[in-house]
Amino acid sequence: MVQSENTAVSDWLNGFFSSYYRHRPVNATFIGVHDLDHRLPDLSEAGTGDALADTTRLLDQAGTLTPQSPWERIDLRLATGCLRIQEWEYRSGHFHRCNPSLYTGEAVFGVMSLFLSAFAPLADRVASATARLEAVPGFLAQGRRNVRAAPAPWTGRALRECDGALAFLTEGIDQLMAEERLDAPELRRGADRAAAAFADFATWLRTDLLRHPSDQTSCGGDALALHLAEGHCLDTSPGEVARQAEAQLEEATGYLSDHATDFGAADAATVLQRMALQHPETAGYYACYTEQWKQVREAAERHELLTWPDFPIRFVPRPVWARQAAPDLYFLFYRSPAAYHRPAVHDYLVTPIDDSMPAERQRELLEANNDSAIRLNHVIHHGGIGHHVQNWHAFRSRSRIGQVAAVDCASRIAMPCGGTMAEGWACYATDLMAEIGFLTPEEQFAEWHTRARMCARAVVDVRLHQGEFTLEQAAGYYQRHAGMSPSSAMAEAVKNSMFPGMAVIYQVGTEGIHRLRAGLAARLGPRFSLRAFHDELLSFGSIPVNLIAEEMQRTPDAER
Repeated sequence: MVQSENTAVSDWLNGFFSSYYRHRPVNATFIGVHDLDHRLPDLSEAGTGDALADTTRLLDQAGTLTPQSPWERIDLRLATGCLRIQEWEYRSGHFHRCNPSLYTGEAVFGVMSLFLSAFAPLADRVASATARLEAVPGFLAQGRRNVRAAPAPWTGRALRECDGALAFLTEGIDQLMAEERLDAPELRRGADRAAAAFADFATWLRTDLLRHPSDQTSCGGDALALHLAEGHCLDTSPGEVARQAEAQLEEATGYLSDHATDFGAADAATVLQRMALQHPETAGYYACYTEQWKQVREAAERHELLTWPDFPIRFVPRPVWARQAAPDLYFLFYRSPAAYHRPAVHDYLVTPIDDSMPAERQRELLEANNDSAIRLNHVIHHGGIGHHVQNWHAFRSRSRIGQVAAVDCASRIAMPCGGTMAEGWACYATDLMAEIGFLTPEEQFAEWHTRARMCARAVVDVRLHQGEFTLEQAAGYYQRHAGMSPSSAMAEAVKNSMFPGMAVIYQVGTEGIHRLRAGLAARLGPRFSLRAFHDELLSFGSIPVNLIAEEMQRTPDAER
């Protein structure tokens, strides 16, 4: 696609991003825009009013613009979709008016985000962290004023995040200062004040908000349709999305039931349990990640699957300062690198295991991080050909939205429109490695279990937000159809309820990529190149798969 200049569209996009970063300063930090590292969001009545005024102004202006290139057309479409979803969020009762974990997540990751990578001199990051710590009491006070009732499980999640924040702000900050040899009393004082504010917020959650439970966990059918159309560029109804996912879920569960006996097992759970017993020893645990990464890259290059970038990553233990806090927070193993100003090497933060732990604890952790989990989840899906390779291509996209949309932020990705490509590609990449014979028979079987879970997510997303499932029914559905434990099933259902339209992205994205590939392969015949297809697909960045398909299908065959 040829890019032509349009100053009006470019200027409008500058205004869009300026507004986006101003109202989401923690997102800006994760994305790599650091002018606002000292600030937390303003969710006061005045701050919300300013955001809505920006939204109205930008949408009005967008209606007067005429894109002159495909990239301008893509970015204008996605930015206006983002604004329409943003307008719904600010006006509805589904986000800052009824979700206390929005406040806990932004507050704690506003500070943590400054220490997850060395994007700037430590002194500068400490100064920004101190400013954000000083802003925590006021920000949490906004939460107390705004949230008058909330679903009890949402309040429970916020309480757990308070526990994680307190662990970070007490022992974690001390460990961070010791590791970095920091003499920063102002950081310690700020952490103490922020910790006191989190303790007060937790007390309010327990003694006040839990007494005012809400059963409104559904955003409603119209809002869900808005998210699917404006966020994911889907032209199918939510009901049709659910029906397609249910059909694929039936296929996946049928396969698991029929083929467990291939491995001498009565059911799929037994096969998965046996796979957990195949794991590295503690002494070779960390090296296993790097070795698997090398094997995945070598196989991808040997089969000419795509252009593998020079995008260094290292698998390192989770920092000591984060270890106590992480289990209670949205603390990811692989958090997308910043789109801008990122360090030369990205750290993948693996579960720490060492000989100082009791032998039983070592065994438990090694089984959870077994050979197949390392290969399928940590390397293929996240740190290798999946997210990490896709991110490298995204950061070089000519779509400005596509560069940043799938960056991981405090509780979700930066923009909904990044979801189907980010998760769709990572799931498709695992299918791709199976296709070239890289996975063991057991791992290929396990991927049918992953597919079932992926489809169950899409079903729950739709049925929950259309009011057909309660949270309890959604959790029960996960237990029956995706093999989740009761606690994991409820945690997944709670996350789905908070972020409508975001659990469909795995199934919708994966199927969209497979469908696009099949169509182009049939059209091009012997001229079809898998590597060329993947490189073109990835070049669009993190934008909806459906939109990428529209653009790729427009390209004349002669230009390929």
